[in-house]
Order: sequence, then C-alpha cells, then structure tokens
Amino acid sequence: MDKSNSVFNPIVPSCKVVNDEGGVKVDKTYYKQIVGSLMYLIATRPDLMFVVSIISRYMENLTELHPQVTKSVLRYLKGTTDFGIFYRKGGDGELVAYTDSDYAGDLEDRKSTSGYVFLLSSGTISWSSKKQPVVSLSTTEAEFIVATSCAC
Repeated sequence: MDKSNSVFNPIVPSCKVVNDEGGVKVDKTYYKQIVGSLMYLIATRPDLMFVVSIISRYMENLTELHPQVTKSVLRYLKGTTDFGIFYRKGGDGELVAYTDSDYAGDLEDRKSTSGYVFLLSSGTISWSSKKQPVVSLSTTEAEFIVATSCAC
C-alpha cells in the first residue's frame, strides 16, 4: 500500500458491493483487522461511516471483491491524512442538518441506507449512517424515514 496512489472517494460511486456466492473465498483474519481499525477511525472520520458500514456486512462471507473495496478505502485515507474538523472561533453558531438516503441501495434485501449530519458553525457535531430497518416502497418514503430518524 506504500506505493499506491491516493483516491478522492473512499468507494467508487458505481461500485455495488454484493454477496458473491460464486467468488473465490479469502482469509478473513486480515480483513477483519482492517475493518476493525476503520471502525475505530469512524469516531474522528465521519466521511468513512458509509463505506465502513457497507464493507462490514460481508465479513463472514468474504470473497476477493471485498478486500479490493477495503484497499480503496485505505488509498483514500492515504490522500486525506490532513483532513479534520475545525470549529471557527466566534462563529455564528448556526445549527444546520443534512439528510440523505439511497433508495433500495442494498441489492440483496432492497433496504435503503440513510444518513444525516448536524453542523454547528460549519463543524460536524453529530452524524449517522445506517441501513434502514424496513424496505421502503418509494424514494419519498426512504427520505421520510431518514428525516424522522434525524429529528428524533
């Protein structure tokens, strides 16, 4: 990984991580260590929340595809070591919230992943990204679920 180039996104936007039943199985030990370390980083790196939640779903049924996605996350980290959350002194104190969901983003069970972030003076103070517990029947319903979870 020392000689690899950095990337601008932790996961390729067009990449769909799925449960590959016919794929070649690989050793789980190293993969679990990397995913565990990435979970530890989530506390200070909210930009990793979504991709880590995706790759952690496949820790028991691991094929060659999954470590490739994990390596792209490590390449992203290599290029973003100077990223951080900064709170401006004397800021306006404005509280802003953003929400989003990917309608039926999980190709196996058709559940959406929803997320939100709260900013205070342009600095992140709270965030969440998780798979919705129910299957949404429309994009509007998926967005309503994430807005409700953000407000509660």
